Amino acid sequence: METRTVAFIDIGTSSIRLLVVRIEGNGSYTIRSRQKETVRLGDGEFDEAASIQPEPMEKAVQVARRFRDMAAAFGATEFIAVATAATREAKNRSLFLKRLRDEALLDVHPVSGREEARLIYLGVSQGINLDGKSGIFIDIGGGSTEIAIGDGGDPVFLDSLKLGGIRLMNNFMDGRREEPVSRKMYREMKAYIGNLMVRTIQSAKRHPVELGVGSSGTIENLGELVPRNISRELQGRPGILSLAQLRALIDLLSPMTLNERREVPGMNPDRADIIIPGSILLESFMERLDLEEIRISPHGLQDGLLADYLFRLSHLRDLHEMGPRERSVLRLARSCGVDENHARAISTLALQLFDESGKAGLHNLGSGERDLLEKSALLHDVGKFISYANHHEHSYYVVRNADLLGFDDREIAIMANIVRSHRKKFLGKQMADCQDLDGGAWKVIRILSLLLRIAESLDRSHAGLVRQLRFLPDGEHTIVLEFEAAEGCELEIWAVERHKKAFSSLFNRDLEIRPRCGTAIAAPGDSPEG
Repeated sequence: METRTVAFIDIGTSSIRLLVVRIEGNGSYTIRSRQKETVRLGDGEFDEAASIQPEPMEKAVQVARRFRDMAAAFGATEFIAVATAATREAKNRSLFLKRLRDEALLDVHPVSGREEARLIYLGVSQGINLDGKSGIFIDIGGGSTEIAIGDGGDPVFLDSLKLGGIRLMNNFMDGRREEPVSRKMYREMKAYIGNLMVRTIQSAKRHPVELGVGSSGTIENLGELVPRNISRELQGRPGILSLAQLRALIDLLSPMTLNERREVPGMNPDRADIIIPGSILLESFMERLDLEEIRISPHGLQDGLLADYLFRLSHLRDLHEMGPRERSVLRLARSCGVDENHARAISTLALQLFDESGKAGLHNLGSGERDLLEKSALLHDVGKFISYANHHEHSYYVVRNADLLGFDDREIAIMANIVRSHRKKFLGKQMADCQDLDGGAWKVIRILSLLLRIAESLDRSHAGLVRQLRFLPDGEHTIVLEFEAAEGCELEIWAVERHKKAFSSLFNRDLEIRPRCGTAIAAPGDSPEG
């Protein structure tokens, strides 16, 4: 792999963060820049309107554009951008995403709450020495709180709650942000939080943990407040926040006005209005989870995006380990009783078709689309456990709602529509319910779904008769699909013939089928065997 510079952008409810990384061919990397700017995208959103307001949207677009330009100045050629609670819940998120594409030149992907929790866990756990202990990871954002449990390997528990500093402030302090937080408001907030976290706490407690880890700007700022504002007898170890210290900070800050809180030593002025809601939220978690203290981590979602990116570089993988995307796909396939041998055979054939059609100039898709085709092939029959009749429709709904880890919403929507098209002809946009797929995504779906249908036809008998294939140009208007097959592959030949019209319509080339039964396909330039 050549050296590359990659920019990771996290568009959060409170802030936008930028991480620019130079990655060497051997997998080592150097952080070129870390930036953060408060935009308060969630201000005024988490109410009945459920929309990003014009002013924070405008600021977010401008900051995103500035961060992209900054990353480009560092030599970034790849830009990986995700958005969290404020964007994924907004009714006007399509408008926001379009503005980011058009004005900031960023293709931003909203991630689900559980995927956000996975990425945070991945980033935080790789930056802390757990000594083999199992920990519970808590990240308090502006619009949501993510929870994960694990020992640095695969997480055993992931959850996301619609609880965050800005959301709580909007709900309980709207119109009273400048005022102190009364004991009555404190109790109301604690009761509200307690009701919403019941199921998460019950589920989390089924997994024994030995330590707690906290991340996010709110928790980091709380850690900065402790040494400068808490009595000596409550002082502890650097990088550790105890429940007693947290309660002391709440008692200190609650009687203050907003302006007074901004003047507290160590206070981030941009967080002065949400520091108390965030503190009460963290206090509630620590009490319910029996945590007397937590370690504070400076890492978060951006670091998880980096770790996930590095893992996806196939030449850097440990061959004895499997990534979260592969794991989640196989777990879903196996839980639905998929014929794994057939699924893997289809996957192999589909990838050969993808590679050969690319060589033949039929498409210019890249490794990302290739990976989605592979995963779609493994999942194309997951709907059969519901009913064989129309199982492609059932497969669509299973994949669309499976909450697959390691994928963003757009990727899941693309895969769901690919598996939906693996039996019938491509029906176009009217068959999907995902409004956020643009024309580029539909082109990808159309190409990959046809390749998957051809691959499925090449194993129509589920006997693995077709083993090797390639596309060969034959004049200006014809492409020959040549494949090596065992004797008795008439069913496969007949099935592939049915896709000629769709192939011609999509690629503007006629398709000719040329089976070579019982013989190997000659390598390019070799004389074919008769």
